Amino acid sequence: MTVHHHELALREYADAFASLTPHRIDALCKRVSVDIHFRDPFNDLYGRDALRDLLVDMFERAGRPGFSVDEICWHAETGVGWLRWRFVALLPVIGELKVEGASRVVIGEDGLVSEHLDFWDSAPIYLKLPFIGALLRKVRRKISVQE
Repeated sequence: MTVHHHELALREYADAFASLTPHRIDALCKRVSVDIHFRDPFNDLYGRDALRDLLVDMFERAGRPGFSVDEICWHAETGVGWLRWRFVALLPVIGELKVEGASRVVIGEDGLVSEHLDFWDSAPIYLKLPFIGALLRKVRRKISVQE
């Protein structure tokens, strides 16, 4: 597969995420390898079926989840793509969640995503939890720079 085809596969994958709905999960999963490795701050899983289950669960638990992809970069020298994205959802107990992050995406020779590693700050989720959040906010105040 040529560099151009890898970059095109990355763009199509990003578009599939940006238009993700419960009815489009299978379309996204067709763009990943059977043994994909997916990792984010809460999950580390292998396999297309495991990724599909995670996405189905997300739509069942979160209200109106949605992604927007703001930047797509393909590095031909390393064979790795990067996506910069935003995610918004309504979560039980927490309320509205807005997250910005980046994903490292590897496209295999077959044009399918073989690895998707998310990098984002999960602290906003913990800070909104009733008991733990209060403790973390107190710690954050103590260690932050005081003016």
